[in-house]
Amino acid sequence: MTLKDEAATLAFGRDLAKVLRVGDVVTLSGPLSAGKTTLVRGLLKALGHAGEVPSPSFAIVQPYESLKLPVWHVDLYRIDDPSDLVELGLDDIRADGVLIVEWPENGDASAWPEALGLSLIVGEDGERALTANVPSAWEGRWPLQ
Repeated sequence: MTLKDEAATLAFGRDLAKVLRVGDVVTLSGPLSAGKTTLVRGLLKALGHAGEVPSPSFAIVQPYESLKLPVWHVDLYRIDDPSDLVELGLDDIRADGVLIVEWPENGDASAWPEALGLSLIVGEDGERALTANVPSAWEGRWPLQ
């Protein structure tokens, strides 16, 4: 799938929000400035968030709990040791909401086998190529309509 610009990336995030369920995990891979946080901005806006959506690179975990569906936006860019994930308590969060994880490759590769894995790559023209690894838990919800 090609996301032509920022507006298309935001729109994809809004569409993704429509199919999310409690317990879902979505992982977002791609280089810096690929549009991962932009996609999350669209998703959060669709769920009722009206404020800023900063990249959680320094906070690591940014909760958005007063939405139609609680979302915890996680950025593992600064995680050096996958065992540090246990201390974050991320699996507990899924009992009530959704986990969106940027830079999942810095964590344990087997942490969320049922996650919708999205990857963004920036083309020379600025378009983003989005690819998806779709597990069985997403059958009937992917591809997005």
